[in-house]
Amino acid sequence: MTVATHMPQDDSTPLMRVALACLLAHGAMMFFSGLAFATFLSPPFPEWLQTPSNQKIMMFGFKWGGQTTVVLGALAGLLHSIGRLGRRTAILVFVTSFGISLGSELLGTGTGLPFGPYSYTNQLGYKVFGLVPFNIPTSWFFMLYCSLAICGRILPAKDDNTSRWWWSLVAGLVLTAWDVSMDPAMVASVHWLWHLPSLEGMPLWQNILIGGHFYGMPLTNWLGWLLTGIVVARVMLMIVPPTRWARDVSPSKFPLALYAVNAVLPLGICIGRGLWAAFVLGAIAMAIPLCLALRKGPQPVGSATRPSSARGDVAVAGR
Repeated sequence: MTVATHMPQDDSTPLMRVALACLLAHGAMMFFSGLAFATFLSPPFPEWLQTPSNQKIMMFGFKWGGQTTVVLGALAGLLHSIGRLGRRTAILVFVTSFGISLGSELLGTGTGLPFGPYSYTNQLGYKVFGLVPFNIPTSWFFMLYCSLAICGRILPAKDDNTSRWWWSLVAGLVLTAWDVSMDPAMVASVHWLWHLPSLEGMPLWQNILIGGHFYGMPLTNWLGWLLTGIVVARVMLMIVPPTRWARDVSPSKFPLALYAVNAVLPLGICIGRGLWAAFVLGAIAMAIPLCLALRKGPQPVGSATRPSSARGDVAVAGR
């Protein structure tokens, strides 16, 4: 079953103005953080940063800055989705994507599957069950929201099962493109840690999969991102089918801006820490879907869902 809604697409409403304010604040914090990590927050730290007062400010920023930035990004995505999809549908998309991605992260931190053996430090705020910071699955929500919006600009919009899986795959790839620079940056800034086993005596295929060949990150991490992204996107497409994304979300450039500004912080850290391969590859990986989405624009809708009820903002349509 899919939940289909028909909402006005006026981005000048009060709700959308609040969403834009959250996006601008989110972007401003991203740009400031990216600039800071590219300059004075990269070792060796300047002398003026060593004073007790500045150390307190820096510790406050490390504790609350990241959490605030992610919450603003999530609010921007959630409010935009409410304006485009309706309140009940948007909240259902958020809760579902948050729950599945949290489950995947809890499985990953607990067992090493599907990403590889890793753990989060305390720099990302409150951790669910002491394992996963709450803003990790929150980020999965709004970045997959953006990724599906991009799909609506570069893929045919049809609601058949094959199209939904194809959209899920592409959305997973668009999401994983973000991690090309993100993972090296977060490891270098000690936001999370890899606990890789010794590769001595292991066969070549295991060496390739779990060896920390990309700035200490195993290939299994990207495979885990892709798998989780596909699963979450596929469930999101059960709630809101491709034709709905293409018709009501993709025409707005808001999700493109939200996706783009989230490249700033990891790329800034990569510059400051000299992770040049991660910087170049990460910038290219995220630029490709963004450029394609901007060049092509919203795709024609191939098969529409049933019209919604005139009484409510949510109607149920069969697949």
